[in-house]
Amino acid sequence: MRKIVVCTFLTLDGVLQAPGGPDEDAESGFEHGGWQKNASDDEVGEAIAGWYQHSDAMLLGRKTYEIFASYWPTADPANPFTERMNSTPKYVASRTLTSLEWQNSTLLDGDVVQAVRTLKESDGGDINVVGSGDLAQTLMRHDLVDEYRLTIHPVIIGTGKRLFADGAIPTRLEPVSVSTTKGGTVLAVYRPNGKPAYDSY
Repeated sequence: MRKIVVCTFLTLDGVLQAPGGPDEDAESGFEHGGWQKNASDDEVGEAIAGWYQHSDAMLLGRKTYEIFASYWPTADPANPFTERMNSTPKYVASRTLTSLEWQNSTLLDGDVVQAVRTLKESDGGDINVVGSGDLAQTLMRHDLVDEYRLTIHPVIIGTGKRLFADGAIPTRLEPVSVSTTKGGTVLAVYRPNGKPAYDSY
């Protein structure tokens, strides 16, 4: 059984929207695009590279796919991620796209939940959900996420799309590894582990 792994950059207040640049995603009037670069450091890059070593596919929502597809096919080949991003199989969940031009991309047919269940049962390594907040929330609601790999950066935005938005399913998380970089970014890997327990002091 393959693992579905949500890999996401977050602000301290849980925002995942547009970490990469001012024009990445301005939906709902978001004005803080590009918040990640100045809140990151070399240790973050090393951790992310390690997270990708154990995966052999990506699962993307439409918006993240379009952002990546507009950049990576012509990205600097000296960037060690360029070959990785272009050669990795990519599965795309979309109700509006009818064809995909980025190499090694496959459009998921039919119901996305059933399509992801089928992917989990196929042969292969981990499948990373990168960005794609709406898709990640759909997968969470249907108990399809096996692991979270989060970089939590020391910046507060106050608005924007959140990974754990209103309506998130209450879930207890088991820490796999948690560390902090010199720049203050938390590198956290968690696995769902049942429901929260409630008690009082």
